[in-house]
Amino acid sequence: MSPAGIYARRFDSLDGVVQLGVAGGRVIDVSFPEEVPADAETDHELLDAVEAYLHGDPTPVERAEIGLTVPTDQRDVLEALDSVATGSTVTVSRLARLAGLDPSDDDDLEAVRDALRANPIPIFLPDHRVRDGQGATPPRIAAALRRLEN
Repeated sequence: MSPAGIYARRFDSLDGVVQLGVAGGRVIDVSFPEEVPADAETDHELLDAVEAYLHGDPTPVERAEIGLTVPTDQRDVLEALDSVATGSTVTVSRLARLAGLDPSDDDDLEAVRDALRANPIPIFLPDHRVRDGQGATPPRIAAALRRLEN
């Protein structure tokens, strides 16, 4: 098991940095800082998984262990999001249905949008695959990820 810590690497295909928080061998946080933080390590198998994904092999990201600590209603949405296949996209209402929510209920649709915005581990839980809802992935990075998947 790899040590807990902060890991980050610049990826040319994203023209940006992916930073991971890791604990217990699980990814628990993903962010997109402007630069690699001075205190972040750049070598980690989960960063290698991101690199493989960005080069067309989503398998290591899909198999990565995640640590998801969010409220139950958000967990249901994010777990449903995990079922959206690489290269596919869904709408907020379709994601609501996948999560067992009512896609015709405004409160349920807002719950889906809230869960997407609160997603602690974008890329590993691919909020960029929801075409009409803003997730935690910055729009520029989300667009790059969608291009890479098609």
